[in-house]
Amino acid sequence: MNDHTPAPPPPAPAEPRGCLFALSQPPLMLFLTVVGGLIFGTSVYDLIGW
Repeated sequence: MNDHTPAPPPPAPAEPRGCLFALSQPPLMLFLTVVGGLIFGTSVYDLIGW
């Protein structure tokens, strides 16, 4: 009736994955590099005024 066995420990919470995990993915970094390059190229094009 009085069972004093210790309860099993609760499962450890999973490690949260934030923004740095997302930025470490190669396809995302490639996409952001291409988009950044296009934005940079168009801004330089506008500044030079060709």
